[in-house]
Amino acid sequence: MKKILVVDDEPNNLQVIRQILKDHYQLIFATNGEKALEAADTHLPDLLLLDIMMPGMSGYEVCRQLRANPATEHIPVIFVTAMSEVEDEAKGFDAGAVDYIQKPVSGSIVLRRVQTHLSLVWAKELEESQKDAIAMLGEAGHYNDTDTGVHIWRMAAYACTLAKAVGWSELQVKRLELAAPMHDTGKIGTPDAILKAPRKLTAEEWEIMKQHAVIGADILSKSRTPLFVMAAEIARCHHEKWDGSGYPAGLVGNAIPESARMVAIADVFDALTMKRPYKEPWSIEDAMTEIRKGSGSHFEPRLVDQFEKILPEMVRIKDEWASKEQELHP
Repeated sequence: MKKILVVDDEPNNLQVIRQILKDHYQLIFATNGEKALEAADTHLPDLLLLDIMMPGMSGYEVCRQLRANPATEHIPVIFVTAMSEVEDEAKGFDAGAVDYIQKPVSGSIVLRRVQTHLSLVWAKELEESQKDAIAMLGEAGHYNDTDTGVHIWRMAAYACTLAKAVGWSELQVKRLELAAPMHDTGKIGTPDAILKAPRKLTAEEWEIMKQHAVIGADILSKSRTPLFVMAAEIARCHHEKWDGSGYPAGLVGNAIPESARMVAIADVFDALTMKRPYKEPWSIEDAMTEIRKGSGSHFEPRLVDQFEKILPEMVRIKDEWASKEQELHP
């Protein structure tokens, strides 16, 4: 059962809130600001209903202190107050509140507002969980590979920048940002002896390696949400080539999803310009020369042209991630 901390210096007000919410939530009560902060830190409630005008510490100050504490900064605060001026509401939102309920309270309004904000908290938790799962799938695909973990996020940043440049919507770019890091999830099913082979793969080993595209798509297609639909198509098609010489299906031209076409360029650019155990990083100029050579065969010419137009932004992203990587591995 969700926990709600109710803070008010008037016992009658606490009793009113208790009657409204007692059948739905576990309730904790405090009669002043100091006790409210102590209760919040001890019980970590899912939501606070907080009076503003109290002796000693005001509700504004309680809210500010909650936001300053890493343990309680995420807890939504709804002010329940007789103060009704626009300036009062603005001050409350500035202090970190998510909503206002005016006294005298209506039972149905209190119940609905609490339900709404707890639903928003749940939605945020689901979003964070999804991001965590995506990060784990992306890292798992490279766990036994020679790539560094930063590669998948840097590559995604390149792909998103290209997507913006060709006119993708903000929503589609956001999906690409989360879908692209999962492009090599299927390497989970590739034997270590092949992933880490310090030599050129045999024809038989290469056929096994190519299956990672199919394996990744099979794993990611278990979800039919738009994000994972995109992730699955990228996993399956990011090794397809514009002229049909790629794998696993030998798709040609526009039959290759645009998401995968953009990831293909971003992936190669990143692979060429990053240091790996078996090679030094290529210069930006040499990497672009190689990508231009692939225009019309490996890559869609339109996307190569666009990539070159925004190359300064790609270099900025590369430098930014280099700084982050240095912080992680000084």
